Amino acid sequence: MAFDIAVKRVYEPPAKADGQRVLVDRLWPRGVSKKDAELALWLKEIAPSDELRKWFGHEPERWAEFQKRYRAELDANKEAVAQLRGLLREGKVTLLYGAHDEAHNNAVALAAYLRDHA
Repeated sequence: MAFDIAVKRVYEPPAKADGQRVLVDRLWPRGVSKKDAELALWLKEIAPSDELRKWFGHEPERWAEFQKRYRAELDANKEAVAQLRGLLREGKVTLLYGAHDEAHNNAVALAAYLRDHA
């Protein structure tokens, strides 16, 4: 079963096409109210560990290693992954993140992980 997953910055306006909106950052994004975010869920437990997040520092040259380490964390985080998979079984889910880099962030890595483990 292929999951219908989208990835979007939390600063972009919500859209009906988003399906269920899930914030996957450990920290709440600056300048965004909970009302404006229109979240179905804030799943901070699925975010990379503080140690991994700080090590990565959104440095593109660390991207491949970040993905490898994050996938290992996700493999060990069965409860949070199962919770997200449950939402995906209900329909489209948009993974929201706060980072500036649209190509190198935990939501992109998480979406790839979920697609690979569908």
